[in-house]
Amino acid sequence: MSCIFCDVAEGRTSARIIREADDLVAFYDINAQAPVHILVIPKRHIPTINDVKADDAVLIGKMVLLAREIMEEQGYDRKGYRLVMNCNNDGGQTVYHLHLHALAGRWMSWPPG
Repeated sequence: MSCIFCDVAEGRTSARIIREADDLVAFYDINAQAPVHILVIPKRHIPTINDVKADDAVLIGKMVLLAREIMEEQGYDRKGYRLVMNCNNDGGQTVYHLHLHALAGRWMSWPPG
């Protein structure tokens, strides 16, 4: 089965990549829901949050830290930003490769939308 985020992580599909590490890639979402919408993904395919194992705790922490670092670099650390992970269809997940959304650049209402 083809996975668009695996293709991005492996360089087979172009994306506006912001940062790449040994185990992560951060890039701009092409379906932005805010003026700044960045995705942080693991290079290893993990379909959903339900598939995260205890051994993945460090990886999840790295995803959050990378998102925070990018938001700080772009000046959103003081004004604010939102980090979101969706799980499965009813949770809003459309690509089944674990990803963290980092959104900024506008006031984030609750509920989202």
